[in-house]
Amino acid sequence: QVQLVESGGGLVQPGEFLILSCEAFGFSFSRYGMNWYRQRPGKERELVAGDRFSVSRDSAETTVYLRVRDVAPEDTARYYCHAWGRDLDIWGKGTQVIVSS
Repeated sequence: QVQLVESGGGLVQPGEFLILSCEAFGFSFSRYGMNWYRQRPGKERELVAGDRFSVSRDSAETTVYLRVRDVAPEDTARYYCHAWGRDLDIWGKGTQVIVSS
């Protein structure tokens, strides 16, 4: 069964560095596109982008990481990964991040 599982969320303090993981089961990312999205309270789901964010993959291409530097309260959201291709379009259930002091 193909699925994506995000992890690494929780309570973080402003200014900290955050790493989220997205692990693929039943497939690898080598053949598919992949993005991180987030949904902030009361907002639409949005693509995660900007110079505080970086995405990388492990060598097996089964785990993708989202690194966030200098987190801020406005980064409070549920973070999702999404993989897609000609024969796949799948979302994870997300991991919740709360940024608060």
